[in-house]
Amino acid sequence: MGKRRGHPAAREGGRSNSRGRRGGADRAPRQTVAERLEAGEISRDEAVEKAREVVLRILTAAQRSRRELEQSLARKGYPEDVVVQVLDRFDEVGLVDDATYAETIVRTRHAERGLARRGIAAELRRRGIDEDTATEALDQLDPDDERVAGAKLATKLVTRTRSLDREVRVRRAVGSLARKGYAPGLAFELVRDALAAEGEETDDLGYVDID
Repeated sequence: MGKRRGHPAAREGGRSNSRGRRGGADRAPRQTVAERLEAGEISRDEAVEKAREVVLRILTAAQRSRRELEQSLARKGYPEDVVVQVLDRFDEVGLVDDATYAETIVRTRHAERGLARRGIAAELRRRGIDEDTATEALDQLDPDDERVAGAKLATKLVTRTRSLDREVRVRRAVGSLARKGYAPGLAFELVRDALAAEGEETDDLGYVDID
């Protein structure tokens, strides 16, 4: 009788697993730009150009604050001095402008999403806009306009819940307004007015705790 041979699938599997282990174990971590720069693999001018291209790609997709761009480049391993040089140049030519960016956020979040001043301020902080720039941008919001936007939003919110119990409707609508930055007292007032406008009894409606 001939020599016994192992099962072909087992032999193939063994070879495949061996290759898989070697491929995973031998693969070195990808070097960051800073490491390649330090090792002399690329020049500083090349690092600057690569960072410039990254920023252009980001800004082509959407406007960003300087802080957001700094964070993106840092995550990609660019050294701080390269980041500063590139973003300073973008500042000079007006492609990175935190003041304009903040004003755009204020207008769109208020007009399109009905966010109140506090809600927009929180987003500006998350996006790395400094306090002075944020305050100046937020000053374009008129308190009366904010109330009008809140009233429209309250009307939409209570309309969606007409089949529910009144207290549930109030709690949900007030909670939604609060998450958009409206003070709890104002949110409750706007919701109560919206309910009254559709004929709901509100004289006996006490403040609803949304916590």
